Amino acid sequence: MINGINHITFAVSNLEKSVEFYVNILGLRLVGEWDKGAYLLAGNQWVALNVESAVILDKKSDYSHISFNVLSTDFQKMKDKLESAGVKSFKENSSEGDSFYFLDPDGHKLELHYNTIEDRLKWARENDWSTFELY
Repeated sequence: MINGINHITFAVSNLEKSVEFYVNILGLRLVGEWDKGAYLLAGNQWVALNVESAVILDKKSDYSHISFNVLSTDFQKMKDKLESAGVKSFKENSSEGDSFYFLDPDGHKLELHYNTIEDRLKWARENDWSTFELY
């Protein structure tokens, strides 16, 4: 039985550029690095960066993405920091709560968000999603 997510791995084309992005712009903590990769922490979540020569730069156009949690009081400051760093946004927010959808240096889809699953469920109930069932 699965009891959580162990780690997230991103294939990257340039380790130095990706470490710079994830550490100095997003604020993840670098805990290990070698010539072909790095380990970082986002809170208690392990994020791995692995250098690959075959990084797919033309990503899928679907909604698949990884969302990083921020405090509501830090959301706008973090969004402003990302925009000042020139990150590209890939989607406008249309759901409850504040979200900012953006791309990392290799085009991986990421999101800043601060609401919880409880907030989302409450919003879904209040907005009468006709096909939504709460379990």
